Amino acid sequence: MNRAKKHFGQHFLHDRGYLDRIVDAVRPQPDDMLVEIGPGEGALTMPLLAALGRLTAIEVDADLIPRLYERASGTGTLDLIQADILGVDLTALANGRRLRIVGNLPYYISSPILFHCLAHAAVITDMHFMLQKEVVERMAASPGNKTYGRLSVMLQLACRVTSLFTVPPGAFRPPPKVDSAVVRLVPRPESERPLVDPVLLADIVRAAFAQRRKTLANGLKGRMDATAISAAGIDPKARAETLAPGDFVALARVCEQSIPPAA
Repeated sequence: MNRAKKHFGQHFLHDRGYLDRIVDAVRPQPDDMLVEIGPGEGALTMPLLAALGRLTAIEVDADLIPRLYERASGTGTLDLIQADILGVDLTALANGRRLRIVGNLPYYISSPILFHCLAHAAVITDMHFMLQKEVVERMAASPGNKTYGRLSVMLQLACRVTSLFTVPPGAFRPPPKVDSAVVRLVPRPESERPLVDPVLLADIVRAAFAQRRKTLANGLKGRMDATAISAAGIDPKARAETLAPGDFVALARVCEQSIPPAA
């Protein structure tokens, strides 16, 4: 048994009941190209591998690699990549196929991993992640909810977000100090994706939520004035947490139209 390493944020899921629920949620199919982020000791890896016969896993901790290969022997073909997921080109890994991604993500780096996956959403069919419950609540939050923010908007514009179930600390070794939750992310088809510069959109959302108590007119000062905000069909006195994700797209479009073309 490997000792969990704090600097990797490792908490190994061991409860068979919750492992089975995750596998049931994923519903692996024979032709799937499934990629697991952070297999750890392989508790989820092995049932997924048994269902598919072949699985790709990305693990940053080199000490876990030999044990994973040992556990996979006789179960199926485990393709292990020893790397930090943030440095893995998922589009290149897909190589013309579509990926399904699963993972028990380290809490301290979950948001960067989510945004890294979103950058490759065009080759991803769906994602099932275990995260801190609070993060999942933020991801799925609706406008007006106290947890609704930048993460909610950016993820919901890119994906359909479904919170599935909660996992208590006792299901892990060592137990974390917070509850966890499993979430399903399904990238939206191209027809549903915002037709606006993604960098500009991200900047508008970031600025709007930077100081939550500020009105949009104040939060977007230097980017859009009250007249431009009104042109998007939005009250300049409104606050960011009251806007639907599509409202931020409308703001970005008006802002984009006001940018002079390059010479």
